[in-house]
Amino acid sequence: MSETAATAPAPGQASGMTAGQFASFAIPNRANLTALSKRTDLFFATAVMGILTVLIFPLPAFLLDMLLAVSIIISVLIMMTGLFIDNPLEFTVFPTLLLVATLLRLALNLASTRLILGHGHEGTAAAGHVIEAFGNFVMGGNFVIGIIVFAILIIVNFVVITKGSGRIAEVAARFTLDAMPGKQMAIDADLSAGLIDEKVAKARRAALEEESSFFGAMDGASKFVRGDAVAALLITFINVIGGIIIGVAQQGMPFLGAAKSYTLLTIGDGLASQVPALIVSTAAGILVSKAGVKGSADKALGKQLANYPKALGMSSGVMVLISLLPGMPMLPFVALAVASGYAAWHFAKVAREAPPLDANGTPMDATAVAAAQAAKEETVTDLLKLDDLKLEMGYALLAMVNGPEGQDRLTDQIKALRRQLAAELGFVMPSVRILDNVQLDANAYVVRVKEIEAGTGQIFPGQFMAMDPMGGQVQLPGQHMLEPTFGLPATWIDASLRDQAQLKGYTVVDAATVVSTHLTEIIKAHVSELLNHVEVQKLLREVSKEHGELLKEVMPSQIGTTGIQRVLQFLLAERVSIRDLGAIIEGIAEVAGHVKNPRDIVEHVRARLGRQICAQYQGPDGMLPIITLSPAWEQAFLESIAGERDERYLAMQPSKLSEFVNTVRDRFETAARMGEMPVLVTSVQARPFVRSIIERFRRETPVMSQAEIHPRARLRTVGSV
Repeated sequence: MSETAATAPAPGQASGMTAGQFASFAIPNRANLTALSKRTDLFFATAVMGILTVLIFPLPAFLLDMLLAVSIIISVLIMMTGLFIDNPLEFTVFPTLLLVATLLRLALNLASTRLILGHGHEGTAAAGHVIEAFGNFVMGGNFVIGIIVFAILIIVNFVVITKGSGRIAEVAARFTLDAMPGKQMAIDADLSAGLIDEKVAKARRAALEEESSFFGAMDGASKFVRGDAVAALLITFINVIGGIIIGVAQQGMPFLGAAKSYTLLTIGDGLASQVPALIVSTAAGILVSKAGVKGSADKALGKQLANYPKALGMSSGVMVLISLLPGMPMLPFVALAVASGYAAWHFAKVAREAPPLDANGTPMDATAVAAAQAAKEETVTDLLKLDDLKLEMGYALLAMVNGPEGQDRLTDQIKALRRQLAAELGFVMPSVRILDNVQLDANAYVVRVKEIEAGTGQIFPGQFMAMDPMGGQVQLPGQHMLEPTFGLPATWIDASLRDQAQLKGYTVVDAATVVSTHLTEIIKAHVSELLNHVEVQKLLREVSKEHGELLKEVMPSQIGTTGIQRVLQFLLAERVSIRDLGAIIEGIAEVAGHVKNPRDIVEHVRARLGRQICAQYQGPDGMLPIITLSPAWEQAFLESIAGERDERYLAMQPSKLSEFVNTVRDRFETAARMGEMPVLVTSVQARPFVRSIIERFRRETPVMSQAEIHPRARLRTVGSV
């Protein structure tokens, strides 16, 4: 059998490949770089796999030098990026990059350990020139000094920087997560109040989610840096002890020679990995400590120090005092005192001469200053602005606004309510401003229309409100009280009793539904107040797309925007939908030439909308239940009308009015016991005045004129007044 002697490659050469061949293979030409830039995903995956490969296969010394240089430049790049970014969220890839950089350093530590232990006896260049240069520069010919310097670097990195940045990351992650509910509530409140649209709200939610994910990842990434410092210390200890043992026992080196050679290589290796680790640790500390600081670190530092020239002046005085101490060198302290004193004088002068700054920190010219002064004066007038709709809540109800996505949150129900009322009434109601009120009870809420209280109630999140459809008391344990919308007996029961209540036939609703139902009825009751001039103009702009010529014919020669607004308000006050605005404008055009009183115009428009109004009050069987006004009461109302044309009013005797009210109440209560919800039918002339009386005690009772009854409507008379 023949034997072939295998010689190990010398340090610095790869087996079967020269340095020139490797360079021609590793350094791509311009075409390859262009192609590679389009496949960054493939490049990154290949780089990570290459790092993992280094953990298994040995590296030649020249390739180790190259990769150590890559490790250093990556670390410097990370720190420079952390210094110059304006916001930590601009560098959200940092935790991933930190993991890859840490893995690269550990892989290079393992590769250098192979070379040090395997070829350390051949000389100080056994593990490459980078490690040799670091070792010679730090040790200065004395390996004890090198060990001490390396130990100090380890302590600085492990005890000071890594521990501090890790603590900052931990606290930042905790407070960021704790602040998420409040920030989410603020976004939902701004959306409900109409201050932002859905697109902006989604962008803010995405930024909030990105912020929480980033600081959570930074909390974990800080452990990479801490573990890297511990690993470097252990690797150094192993290399020194193992190298001396190998050099003395296997290679026959003298103890001092082995100690010097292997210590130089080990210290150089440790520094080559710990300098990048120290840089990355500093970058991590800078990044997590930038939370709350606007702008890059250099700009923020210069701006904030310049804001307090007195501090620089005091520092200058302290430097002068220190220079006067016996034996203290005067030159450095006096030089620093002069520099800081000049800086204090310069910054104070700039502050006196500088123009005022706006909210973004940019100087304002004279026009901007005048505008800012005017804005300050206008802030007083902002107090005069009214919120059309406002929902004030006790602190225990705030979770309903900020519940998890996918649940029946109050804000989601309000959005659905706005869509429902837009389809039902014909115009988009104003946004509802939601805010907390510490003066309310914890479970109380108040609905305000134009800052005036329109309704109040008390609810219990997490529980359900059960009501007996027959109006009786619910026979289940819980808190008995009145339902806030209609004043019916109700009981708040525990969630575990929900199924039991439904089996007993009770109506069961959650807390958010109670509020949205109450809000719906309040809006319907005050909808005419919410239709302002601006909303009418929006509606007219929309209807002009299909009825432009008709609007030009009517407006402004026959009726103005204010007149149309009054007509629409009268219709909405009786819960007549204005969705068919084209038909309403046509009805106005038919009489606006000779009728100027909006109430009379409304009567004609209602007759034109007769089919819609009849369909609105039809029962499930398609029949329209009615209660008619007797001829005697018709005559009584017509005889009680006083005034001429636009100045007409009802002058009926109080005793007669009381009799009418009692009669109407009896008839409708009788119909309700029969399961009917009828409308009151009168003559066209009497209808406005009958309605003006009935709305005072039965606001929800509809009053129709005979002209509004559609010819095809199927009527069922259930009584007469």
